[in-house]
Amino acid sequence: MATMHPYLNFDGKAEEAFNFYKSVFGGEFTFFAKMSDAPDSDKLSEEERNRVMHVALPINEQTILMASDCVPSMGHVLKEGNNMYINIQADSREDADRLFNGLSAGGTIEMPMEDMFWGDYFGSFKDKYGIQWMVNFSNQGQ
Repeated sequence: MATMHPYLNFDGKAEEAFNFYKSVFGGEFTFFAKMSDAPDSDKLSEEERNRVMHVALPINEQTILMASDCVPSMGHVLKEGNNMYINIQADSREDADRLFNGLSAGGTIEMPMEDMFWGDYFGSFKDKYGIQWMVNFSNQGQ
C-alpha cells in the first residue's frame, strides 16, 4: 500500500520553516539538501543556490513532512495553490506508474515519471481538479 506525505513549497523560507517545525515536532531531518547540491547549480544566483532543494522531517512512523523552495530563475513562482503537494511513496515502479497515470488523467503533467539524479523514480502533476501531486518510488526508503 502506498503512503502519502504532505509536500510544501516555500519562496526562500523552507529552511527557516522546517527548523521551526522541527522545534515543535522534534526529531531530526532524514534528508536536507540545498539547490547547490543539484547538477548545474553554478548557473543559479548565490541566493538561489542557498535555497532548499529538499527537506524531510518525520512526524511519526507513517508521515513525513517534506518541502522545497521555489527557484525563480527557473520560472517557479509561489502562489496560493502551488504551495502544497500530496506526495505518494509507491511500493514499486509499476505502482508508481499506475498511480501517476491514473491520477494525472485529464490533468497537467509538470514532470513525467523518470529516474532522477538523486536515485529515485519521480514525477509530478496537477490533477483535473487542481490538486498537486508527486509520485515517488525509492529502493532506499524515504
